[in-house]
Amino acid sequence: MRRNSTLDKAISGFTLIEVMIVVVIIGILSAIAYPNYTEYVRRGARADAMTLLLDAANKQEQFFVDNRAYSDNLAAIGVATATENGYFNVTLENVTADTFRIVATAAAGPVQGDEQCPALTIDELGVRGVTGTTDQDAIDRCWER
Repeated sequence: MRRNSTLDKAISGFTLIEVMIVVVIIGILSAIAYPNYTEYVRRGARADAMTLLLDAANKQEQFFVDNRAYSDNLAAIGVATATENGYFNVTLENVTADTFRIVATAAAGPVQGDEQCPALTIDELGVRGVTGTTDQDAIDRCWER
């Protein structure tokens, strides 16, 4: 009696269940990794804005020492109106002889539409803030690097 040689060979390959398990695992990992990645990218973009804000505040203080008043023009103190990557626009607000507030507003890229940190601020006293909130925990989260 002859045996069927095709039945003797082991069947190789993946079953549909195995493939579906892999797809579910990849989906779970993606659901965890993507939000973490986007927040990491946003923090990086915010770091550029923070650097520019701190630099602008320092230059405002130097301008004040030289002129006994704060400048109402970013160009006069040598500060760009946008971050290098263009993600934030920088403006001066509430400028008087004794006060100023510098605002970096999210404009493009990964920070556009960021509801938690729409704009970072700093004033003449070095007080850091975020527009739309006075919650110190939220401000600290936005200003962390």
